[in-house]
Amino acid sequence: MKSSAAKIQITDLDALFGGAPAQVIGDQLQEVLLAELHPFKDHPFHVEDDEKMREMAESVAQYGVLVPGIVRPRPEGGYEIIAGHRRSRASELAGKETMPVIVRDMDDDEATIVMVDSNLQREKILPSEKAFAYRMKLEAMKRKAGRPSKENSTPVGQNLLGQTSVAILADNSPDSKSQIQRYIRLTHLLPPLLQMVDENKLVLRPAVELSYLTQEEQGLLLEVMSSREIVPTLEQAQQLKLHSQNHQLTDTTIKIVLAQGKPGPMQVTLKKKCLSQYFPKDYTQKQMEEVILSLLENWKYQQKGAVTDGSNS
Repeated sequence: MKSSAAKIQITDLDALFGGAPAQVIGDQLQEVLLAELHPFKDHPFHVEDDEKMREMAESVAQYGVLVPGIVRPRPEGGYEIIAGHRRSRASELAGKETMPVIVRDMDDDEATIVMVDSNLQREKILPSEKAFAYRMKLEAMKRKAGRPSKENSTPVGQNLLGQTSVAILADNSPDSKSQIQRYIRLTHLLPPLLQMVDENKLVLRPAVELSYLTQEEQGLLLEVMSSREIVPTLEQAQQLKLHSQNHQLTDTTIKIVLAQGKPGPMQVTLKKKCLSQYFPKDYTQKQMEEVILSLLENWKYQQKGAVTDGSNS
């Protein structure tokens, strides 16, 4: 494939990444057309056109992309983005036609590991993003480690150290081994339940327990949760999991379990970007809450007045 990119051969990229020269010899720094850049297959991290993206686009328009992305050539032409999806989108919004990237030959597992590591450093990551990212990286690490021997039934990344792949993954991640395992369990949730975790309507630990329910059972649970406007507590989620393991989880059982104790209320979350259009830019979160509560109080009295007027007519 003949690329329209202007190629600049690089032999030392220490200034960019702080790595040893031997690790980067052969990499190429290029200005690549945005039209030739394609997202990573099954990329687990969302690229939102939010306020942060607008700020990045303004920076790119003024200064350009200061840190090159990392890509690899695609057999069908163009390049697959490994690191730099947000920079690519910001370049589009800034009206750029090209973006600086480092072209590196990597196999699928190497590319997956680099893609996940480069994104885990972001300031804000949704639980669903971490869930699929950790799962993708762990599967890639296990493939690179190879099949376990008969003496060692657990796949390991470094046999000499006797560490499991999850332990090695935790050593290079911001989360502990047990927390990583919890996040990966979230990938077994139905999308609506996983979205509730992202929106802070369903707590992580109960969500992990619910991930052991079958897809059909999760569907039944969603219907009950929606009709009763409740979410399971950790204890209730554990009971639901136990009934599922015993093949006794039915619609009736779910209702009985959720009726016990004090189930957590369904929370309503208002995103800042939705509220910001109604308030001055210098308003704090506390000021916004005070205004909203005041408006709700007025609305409550209006509703009472409407009921009274209706009863007197």
